Amino acid sequence: MPPIPRRNLLKAAAATGTAVPFSWLLAHNAPKAAADSPAEKAADEPVDITWLEDGGLGAAAGSTFGVPWPKGAHPGDRTFALTTADGTPVPVQTWATAYWPDGSLKWTAHAAGEGLTGSAYRLTTGTPAAPAKKVTVSESGGRITVDTGVMRAVIGKDGKQLVRSVIRGSTEIARDGRLVLLRQGAVDDGDHGRAEWERFDGEIGGAEVEQKGPVRAVVRIDGKHRKGRRAWLPFSVRLYFYAGAESFRMVHTITFDGDQTAGHESGDFIRGLGVRFSVPMRDAAYDRHIRIAGEGKGFLTEAVKGVTGLRRDPGAAVREAQFKGEKLADPATWDQRVTSRLHLIPTWGDYTLSQLSADGFTLRKRTRPGHGWIAAGGGGRASGFGYVGGVSGGLSFGLRDFWEKFPAQLDIRGAAGTEAEVTLWLWSPEAQPMDLRFYHDGMGQDTYPEQLEGLEITYEDYEPGFGTPYGIARTSELTFWANAATPDADTLVRQAAAVRTPPQLAAGPAHLARAKVFGGLFAPVDRSTPAKAKVEDRLDFLFDYHKGQVEQRRWYGFWDYGDIMHTYDGDRHQWRYDVGGYAWDNSELSPDLWLWLAYLRSGRSDIFRFAESMTRHTGEVDAYHLGKWAGLGTRHGVQHFADSAKQQRISTALYRRFSYFLTADERIGDIMHALVDSDETFLVLDPQRKVRDDPDYEPDPHALDIGFGTDWSGLAGAWLTEWERRGPKAKKAEARLRSTMETIAAQPNGFVQGSGLYDLDTGKYAIADRPKVSVSHLSAVFGLVEVCAEVIDLIDLPKFKEAWLDYCRYFNATKAEQKARYGTDFGSLILVQGHSRLDAYAAVQLKDDKLAARAWQKFTEHHEGDGYPDATVSWKSVQVEGPDVLEPGVEAAWVSTNATAQYGLAAIQNLALVGDKLPG
Repeated sequence: MPPIPRRNLLKAAAATGTAVPFSWLLAHNAPKAAADSPAEKAADEPVDITWLEDGGLGAAAGSTFGVPWPKGAHPGDRTFALTTADGTPVPVQTWATAYWPDGSLKWTAHAAGEGLTGSAYRLTTGTPAAPAKKVTVSESGGRITVDTGVMRAVIGKDGKQLVRSVIRGSTEIARDGRLVLLRQGAVDDGDHGRAEWERFDGEIGGAEVEQKGPVRAVVRIDGKHRKGRRAWLPFSVRLYFYAGAESFRMVHTITFDGDQTAGHESGDFIRGLGVRFSVPMRDAAYDRHIRIAGEGKGFLTEAVKGVTGLRRDPGAAVREAQFKGEKLADPATWDQRVTSRLHLIPTWGDYTLSQLSADGFTLRKRTRPGHGWIAAGGGGRASGFGYVGGVSGGLSFGLRDFWEKFPAQLDIRGAAGTEAEVTLWLWSPEAQPMDLRFYHDGMGQDTYPEQLEGLEITYEDYEPGFGTPYGIARTSELTFWANAATPDADTLVRQAAAVRTPPQLAAGPAHLARAKVFGGLFAPVDRSTPAKAKVEDRLDFLFDYHKGQVEQRRWYGFWDYGDIMHTYDGDRHQWRYDVGGYAWDNSELSPDLWLWLAYLRSGRSDIFRFAESMTRHTGEVDAYHLGKWAGLGTRHGVQHFADSAKQQRISTALYRRFSYFLTADERIGDIMHALVDSDETFLVLDPQRKVRDDPDYEPDPHALDIGFGTDWSGLAGAWLTEWERRGPKAKKAEARLRSTMETIAAQPNGFVQGSGLYDLDTGKYAIADRPKVSVSHLSAVFGLVEVCAEVIDLIDLPKFKEAWLDYCRYFNATKAEQKARYGTDFGSLILVQGHSRLDAYAAVQLKDDKLAARAWQKFTEHHEGDGYPDATVSWKSVQVEGPDVLEPGVEAAWVSTNATAQYGLAAIQNLALVGDKLPG
């Protein structure tokens, strides 16, 4: 029985004279909003849940999705039920991922698997249905056993075997799941030298169960790769299991801690990085099957010992059965001219598919080691999926983003023997070794003024020792199926599709907006007037253009996929991929925020996937997770770690929160939690060290000069997220958030003061003894607008709100208005269009129609070198062809990622806040 809504119980009590227990009121967070308030209506209304892409679950095990709730709608202990559109119960497991300050649920995560057969579902309050086959977890000695009801996985807590065994029924499908690393000590240039390889094996440092079911179980394993006494390249692996599933998912993260100092002839160069399983081969060679996916729905469909295409025919039924993967009749029943010569038919035990670029793969096979390879085909973009096994069972395996994150490879070895070996190479050993050395040798400058000269010519800030990859990370996603027999063609296609695009359930834009999460700064797409439709069309154009440029310009690769370029070079008809700070964007001016808000308001799956890949990339590759700069991110550059500016504005949790709350991805949760203490990084590295007026400034733990813009917004984002998640450091995070808000508000000029001296012990800013005006066009464009909207809604600090509204009102004000308020103007500012959303926010808060009109004025009018003004932008792309470009396509030379991100954020937020004031 679903719980009785609070207002119904109170009405019944009043009518009958029954007393409502005080303990019940406390448990339900009394006092509550008035009856029939928006929050209570939301509590009673079901939430429609649909698949992000058409097609539903396919062959995946399950889906985990996040749902937000209006403040006060549900107490923290609320239970939820999931049904199909026709009311059939679907087993679901629910947990809270964020809370409102009053203790009510803000975000919940829901895992479902069994029963997901339709295209639409409804989430309601109530008792969840129990799965017919619960997933269970048990621990004994050095192992963890997870049983889905269909398969069992035995997971190691020490040693080298992460997955010791995968069993279906009484049949062992796979064993000895382990990690493989090939290290090369030097890089051969051309035909000079001969580099040697050495193998390291993943060694478990610890394992823990994070979820125990009944629908979803999660096991985390951490360790390093070891050979002899040396252990390096830390890994973190999570294994995901769903009730009733025949598959499990692996999320695999490495953090680079090798030495690749530029100019050195030796170092830690990764030659291969993989996940390996052994697969018992029990069936006769002619009943063993290989399936390797090519492009689209293409498959190599073969047996280890083929009986098709022979000079003598075993019979049509035999040939057809083998092609379908079915058990063959006893060879005694075949044409004996074949049966008597079976021993003469080769057995093909080894297969390799190599994807060394985004546009081409090759497939080859051989009988066994020591014999030559035979070409078996090739194509463009392989799905990264395969199968090896027989009629008694086998293993399907797949690596997501296979071609996008090239070089990748799939290996099958020894399928003709008693045990096949499957390796999914995240970095193909057939590719050149992973070379992360700094690309530029112009690093000899000894002083900051000399180093800053790089900004004057290539827009990149060089500094010796700063262009290092030490501490960057990368996550890969893999899926494995324990099949009872060789799957049929349709099943294999569905399995491969589930690897390529993991099925994702989601709530729609209307509910997401109604919950007023993320500051309430978005509203569903609205084309109700010509003026709104024009803005919507332009938002669509910008997304579609950047999405198309990823493909046209081939922004792919293991370390690159998920990022986009910063600025275009119209002379070369090329993005400035090789020009310093104009190359990779690294979240400059918040494209991450633009993309996620664009998804939240539209529900478009292509925007979700684009934003998802960017979150994976920018949260890991563009930030440090080990070493002295852990917690900091790197400014845009030719390499993602090249620039010497290491700052909070890139590593900020504000860019990751969307993906986490929509999917409950634990890896993203780890990244955000690790940032809670990142205020300590200001002791290690002063972000203003090269441009300070005071050359004698030295970081002091009791007087750290930390800005109220890009610095504080990054810190506040981490504190806010830890607090609302009720993480291990939630109390500290809340205290730091409140104390910094209070002491920013107490400054003589609030946010306009620019910065303050921060005490690491107290978490407070010192109050300046005199007013100062220090306003930068960058302060508010790395998440400050968004985090202020959230914390003002969560924490009742009128002085902080007043300080922020002053900043919003005066950034785009006239210089005379600024001087009248602060005694001096703000100087020459840019990014006026992007800051129009500050006008819109202040207009709503202050109920000021003049500010609303100014928001749209600043959004549309021309400002020199700023944004996409109505009068000077064509909103079109043009065709470009050879010989002007490498590949034919389109260009819009007027587009820059900075302008796109800020236009997108301003358009989305202005429409949500003051859309009714849009002229025309």
